[in-house]
Parts: sequence; structure tokens; C-alpha cells
Amino acid sequence: MARLPSQIRETIRNLLEELMEIVEDASEAEFTLFERFGEIDSTIDSLTDLKTVGEEAASRYSGLSNIRLRIGQAQPAASADMLRLLERAITETELRIPAWKRSVQEIKIEWNLP
Repeated sequence: MARLPSQIRETIRNLLEELMEIVEDASEAEFTLFERFGEIDSTIDSLTDLKTVGEEAASRYSGLSNIRLRIGQAQPAASADMLRLLERAITETELRIPAWKRSVQEIKIEWNLP
């Protein structure tokens, strides 16, 4: 059967949760920044950065979910290529999450957003 070990499933669940939090935080900060200051020369870069972070995190969420689903559907077992793809997706996501969080936090600090 194409079942992943519980530790890997837990890792994926945690990563998906963190990615969703980034999407929500970036979207909220983008909305708040736009509502407070509008789209002016001084906010455009920050608004663009927040939009990009949210889109990248959402794309990673979708990709990781899709790989997980494909592995669950694989019978009788997931291919080695699919497992390598999952491993790479997990590693890359773990590396990107801190940078995305930091980007959102820096913009929030810069613009004094909640």
C-alpha cells in the first residue's frame, strides 16, 4: 500500500499549516497596508512583496498537497520518483518558510501593521 510513515504525514500536515498561516498573514498585511495607505509610490514594493509571498506559499501548499494526494492514490506503492519528489518538496518548503515569514514580518514592522 502507498501509505507514508506517520512522521512524514505529520511533517506534511505541519508544513501545510505553516504555509496557510503565511498565506493568511501576507493577505491580511497586504489588505491592511492598502486600506491604511493606498497604492502609492511608497507602498507599491511592499504590496507587491506581500502578494508574491502569499502566492508563492499558496503555490507550495497546492503542490505539496497534490504530491501527497498522488502518493495516497498510488497502488500498490508509490514510485521512487514520487517519493524523491515529496522529499525535495518537503526540504524546499522547510527552507523557504522562514524567509517568507521574515519578509511578511519585516513589512509589518516597516509599516507598523498589526
